[in-house]
Amino acid sequence: MRVVIAPDKFKGSLSAPEVCSHLEKGLQRGAGGNLDVVRIPVADGGEGTLDAAVGSGFTRRTATVSGPIGQPVEADFAVRGHEAVIEMAAASGLALVPSVQKGGRPTPAEATTASSLGTGQLIRAALDAGCRRIVLGVGGSANTDGGAGLLQGLGARFLDNRNNELPPGGAALANLHSIDFTDFEPRLVDTRFVLASDVDNPLLGAQGAAAVFGPQKGATPQDVGMLDAALARFVEVLAREIGFRAVKAAEAPGAGAAGGVGYAAIAALAATRRPGIDVVLEFTGLADRLSGADLVITGEGSLDEQSLLGKTPMGVARAAAAQGVPVIAVCGRTTLDQGQAAAAGFEDVYALTALETDVNRCIAEAGPLLEQLGTQISAGLAANRPAAASTKEDLRV
Repeated sequence: MRVVIAPDKFKGSLSAPEVCSHLEKGLQRGAGGNLDVVRIPVADGGEGTLDAAVGSGFTRRTATVSGPIGQPVEADFAVRGHEAVIEMAAASGLALVPSVQKGGRPTPAEATTASSLGTGQLIRAALDAGCRRIVLGVGGSANTDGGAGLLQGLGARFLDNRNNELPPGGAALANLHSIDFTDFEPRLVDTRFVLASDVDNPLLGAQGAAAVFGPQKGATPQDVGMLDAALARFVEVLAREIGFRAVKAAEAPGAGAAGGVGYAAIAALAATRRPGIDVVLEFTGLADRLSGADLVITGEGSLDEQSLLGKTPMGVARAAAAQGVPVIAVCGRTTLDQGQAAAAGFEDVYALTALETDVNRCIAEAGPLLEQLGTQISAGLAANRPAAASTKEDLRV
């Protein structure tokens, strides 16, 4: 029997590859090692996208780049032929902010000075590796700089009215006078970018990058207003340099993603925005790898109403349904009732909280608990598979 395991991470507990590993152990234990298991870690374009790429045949590379507050960071990216996958959080993520690394919350000073510079430097490393199609997975960023740092990492110079380079961060853009693209990376002309993001916010205003996401990064209400005005100044100056498309890009869905990195990608890199899960499922080749499968198991840490809006489990369920393969979900916890789960395409949902009601223990012991779920799933398969020649129609987990 062939089982495809295609989960997202269990945030705060396990990476997607770790979920695959623990689940397979439990499945094989319950089936006496007689399953043909295919592991396909997936993600929705944010954190975990790099793991999904490496699990699908990309080669992991490492570059030393500038972290969000300027500290050196060893950041990974993935390469396959002329294609690269960059996970922004690896270079410019909130988890790399010093206050967060110490177990605290980001400070207003960090929120206003954090930069996406390292992400631009990762793009340059991918260009050095010969890549000319780059998937930029955004999510979990520390910055609200409109992607100015990303462009600086690619050679642009952001100058004040005295021709001095601006310091990093979104707040500094209030003093932006001009942008010098003289040394902008020439290889970008022949490079195609895909912005993998489910965020559809514009850059500016009440639904923009500063207002919606700034407080999560440590910005005070006063900082939010200041950052939004600084981003508006960035749009004004960029429009003088590259034309009206800079203004139009600020209103595009996804421009507000990752503190406005979506804006720089759309305006200056001509990036095409696509739902993160679609991009990941494409480069993992999930549809082709489902051929001959008897069952697909997907999931994520919390399976809830938000999951139904296009997150990883729904993308996997759609791909499996297209080939008539039954799907079940595993998760840490779920708020979906049986009807919602069935409508989403899941024949059953297995949650860690069914084994352990203490959520903190579920988080701490997610691996062993997942193995127990795997054993339960195998038992369900055996109970509903009376003959060795059973087909997909026999599976009712």
